[in-house]
Amino acid sequence: MPLFQQRNIYTTIIAVSVAVFLCFNASAQCPPNIDFERGDFSNWTAYTGTVSAATGQNVITLSSTGVVYGNQHTMFSRINNAGERDPFGNFPVVCPNGSGYSVKLGNTTGGAQAEGLSYEFTIPANMNTYSITYHYAVVFEGPNHREYEQPRLEMEVLNLTDNKVIDCSSFKFIPFGSALPGFFEAGTRQTENTPVWCKDWTAVTINLNNQAGKTIRLFFKTADCTFVRHFGYAYIDVNTECTGEFTGATYCPNDTLVNVVAPYGFQGYQWFNSNFTKVLGSSQNLSLRPPYPVGELLAVEVTPYNGYGCKDTLYARLLDTLTLKANAGKDAVFCGTTPVLLGENAKPGLTYRWSPATGLSDPNIANPFASPPVSTNYVVTVYSGGGGCFKTDTVLVKSSNPDTTLTFAGKLAFCSDSGDSAVVRVPPGAIVQWYKNDLVLSGATQNSLRITSSGTYHAVLRNTDGCELQTRRVTVEVEDPQKGITYPIRYTFINAPITLQARTFGNEVLWNPAAFLNDVSAVSPVFERPSIGNQQYNIRITSRLGCITIDTQFVKTIPGVTVYLPNAFTPNNDNLNDRFYPVTDGIKEVYSFKVFSRWGVELYSWKTNDPGWDGTFKGVPQVPGTYVWQFSGVGIDEKVYTRKGTITLIR
Repeated sequence: MPLFQQRNIYTTIIAVSVAVFLCFNASAQCPPNIDFERGDFSNWTAYTGTVSAATGQNVITLSSTGVVYGNQHTMFSRINNAGERDPFGNFPVVCPNGSGYSVKLGNTTGGAQAEGLSYEFTIPANMNTYSITYHYAVVFEGPNHREYEQPRLEMEVLNLTDNKVIDCSSFKFIPFGSALPGFFEAGTRQTENTPVWCKDWTAVTINLNNQAGKTIRLFFKTADCTFVRHFGYAYIDVNTECTGEFTGATYCPNDTLVNVVAPYGFQGYQWFNSNFTKVLGSSQNLSLRPPYPVGELLAVEVTPYNGYGCKDTLYARLLDTLTLKANAGKDAVFCGTTPVLLGENAKPGLTYRWSPATGLSDPNIANPFASPPVSTNYVVTVYSGGGGCFKTDTVLVKSSNPDTTLTFAGKLAFCSDSGDSAVVRVPPGAIVQWYKNDLVLSGATQNSLRITSSGTYHAVLRNTDGCELQTRRVTVEVEDPQKGITYPIRYTFINAPITLQARTFGNEVLWNPAAFLNDVSAVSPVFERPSIGNQQYNIRITSRLGCITIDTQFVKTIPGVTVYLPNAFTPNNDNLNDRFYPVTDGIKEVYSFKVFSRWGVELYSWKTNDPGWDGTFKGVPQVPGTYVWQFSGVGIDEKVYTRKGTITLIR
């Protein structure tokens, strides 16, 4: 898929889930928090909105809604995101020039969303030499859409005072049209048939010379494609030197070498003397040995990648007034998990050495991470580029790890009424909070905890230095015994075997007594009796964790199936003979039991678990007299038994 890049078109725009990551390096006289080094969005304006396509145009509609954290405006930091790389372009997501913070603008979810961030500042009245350099890297899908339907990124630099776009520093990127130089296709795709195009970090210089007192606005916009499917995002780093004379040219009087460093990320560099009569170098770094005379003005012409800005000339005046300052950072506490960030952002042209190197991510950078095994005083030495002067500073990193040893006593699995237990303990000396299944256990702040219910337990310990660490997790299973029940009465005939059935939740079963059973330890033993009689069994069920439940089974051995119904009843609510119902032996299922008036009106029909007829019809008590009943049911011998007769209602 060809790519398309367009400058200086600033009508509203649409883009496919484009995300922008902004990160900055601050220096003196720069607008506050333009580099996000406060770790927040203060002084920036955040926007959200939608994107659409109409009449062949792409329209982004944004409104100032504030920051939408975690979705459309996300803060990243070197502390939390160091080492992360873009999943498609494989370049770092945090600025490679040592910036402390980055901002992600947008997301990859589609949905015709649009986002924006803007920053306004006024150039000081006495600063006629003024420039800002921002860096960007781009990743977006190249769907088979028309130009105005494509994802895109817009970067606009506007002189608000004169209402004039600064053309050489403003761009719109669209995956459409002629190929954009510097882009490469990613090795992976999110959508099978859609390529992903990437561009590594590239610099653009905003030349603001001779605009002292003018108000400038930086505006970054992203949006989804109009078909709400494809994504795109960009990383932006505004490297605010805020002057035409960049660092790296001021040196110490005793330096034997001056190493002047031009801004990062341009395609070409050409160094000249002050009157442009001599070419001094053609790389980003210019080494001068011995240093040129104090006050000499060097010029470097920076050339952006083709189509990505305008040529610009930056100046560096050589001065031997360098005053070094070493900053090891504030004393800190290392809690054993998250490394501590030391030092400060690197300054071009300086060399950094830390001692001791133990526990440092890199002892030769300005701001390493420290993970000391014991409390350590770290010393940073900052050298000038020519080695003529140096400064040192010291920081104490206290290693303070709460003792997270968790001891366990008891059983990991037991029945709650067995007398067994489980207790977890942590060492004294720290503030303790116990958790069950990752939820806080209210009031559980002691050093030991007796476990009474199933779950996964751990503790969070906080020491006097504010360090919090988690213990290991322990999973305990506690079972409560099931309540015993009485099974329905079973009927059988003499010498007619039947299979009894215990509940099946246990690991062991024991029937007591053993009389007339073929296997007292079976879940389904066979019962057979040679004589008429009644037998009651207690069924001891032992669960996997040792919980014991006692169920009851009553078995009647009968000579034959019987159905008995009385010939009279007295429904007067004295709890004596108030209901009319069949009394059976050997009936395993009642099909029907009904009561009729003498004129054949059905007054009552039995339902399962019904206590019997109460002598009413639709809630109205019936008059004393004779009524007709009918019964039908199946016996344990699989025969159908029918009976009929009369009942006298007495009041």
